[in-house]
Amino acid sequence: MFDRICRKNGIRHRLTQPASPNQNGKVERFHGTVRPDFFDEHGPFPSLAAAQAALDAWVIGYNTDRPHQGLDPKQPTVPADRFTPTADDQREVMPVWLPPTLVAAAGSSAGPVTDGHDDGADAATPGPAAGPSWAGGPVEFDAIVPPSGNMSVAGRQFWLGPARAGLTVRFWADVQVIHLSIGSARIKSVTSHLTVADLARLIGTHQAVPAGPAPIPTRPDGSGDSSAVEVDRVISPAATFAFGGKILTASTLLAGRQVGIRIEPTVLMLFDLQTRTLLRTQPNPLTPDQVFRLRGLRPAGPPPRPSLEPVTVQRLADASGTICVASQRIGCGRAFARQTLTVHVSETTITIELGDGDTHTVRRTTTTTVTTIKSRPPRTATIS
Repeated sequence: MFDRICRKNGIRHRLTQPASPNQNGKVERFHGTVRPDFFDEHGPFPSLAAAQAALDAWVIGYNTDRPHQGLDPKQPTVPADRFTPTADDQREVMPVWLPPTLVAAAGSSAGPVTDGHDDGADAATPGPAAGPSWAGGPVEFDAIVPPSGNMSVAGRQFWLGPARAGLTVRFWADVQVIHLSIGSARIKSVTSHLTVADLARLIGTHQAVPAGPAPIPTRPDGSGDSSAVEVDRVISPAATFAFGGKILTASTLLAGRQVGIRIEPTVLMLFDLQTRTLLRTQPNPLTPDQVFRLRGLRPAGPPPRPSLEPVTVQRLADASGTICVASQRIGCGRAFARQTLTVHVSETTITIELGDGDTHTVRRTTTTTVTTIKSRPPRTATIS
């Protein structure tokens, strides 16, 4: 219940890791003071009320009589000199949401604010009566990732990993799809197993509310939204990548590289994730329904653009047939020793013209800017 109250009031409940007192240093420092100065100096207390009264008196002395060297090492300063309470008529207390089963503490200047949904033990009771404002359609609700990283919602498990333990996940759910988001980033989408009755039950069990727009475009069909979407994929060393249950082939120059894929109705556009430079295009083999089920789907950004035309330079091969372009050495063979070769340098490849229409293309491994365009053959001294 405490965590539910925190979530409804926008409070993140943060816990320290086991055996990590440094993460809660201020409290641990206070414990290091109260134990020898209070508990070791007082005998057994006759009752809990007597112990609480003695501790309260010690805390007053701690704050008003005992100088704190961390506040001012040059003159006696007590915590009360630095912290003064705000007058009641000047204090602004934010309203706090509480379940109907709880009441505000006595003397609180702001009463509880509820939304009409019951967070109590009657969570298992389904039915539209728990949320009269819901008239069908998708719902949204929050849940906290447990330490194991394996969430269980409405009879289904959602694996998010221990690294996300303690984070708040926003569920967007209808009878077709379930989207999971953390913050403003959607991290997972799965096919929904929920029925209309399940959605109504979530109103009571998880304080679900009518949902806003889906994190990504809804299921595309002939008359629906045909907006482009994107995914990220890693190109394998064999220059292939998994895509909707199919193995597609990319360029060997992209092997081992993570790329973005913009998915349009008839074409796939592979692009660089940092610069959004278009790297390759190929036909889209998936149907709209298959695209909708892709892992890691997200709304598309601006269309990728082809890179500028490659920079064309000339280089003189040395005695072993090697040239140097943009700080990258490339062997062309001894057959081209001492020849001036034309080279086209792009952001990802270097293409060398070898004559008779033959070219040699290698992957660019440096980011050095090309500054020399013309080759500089060695000068020979002549006798005048």
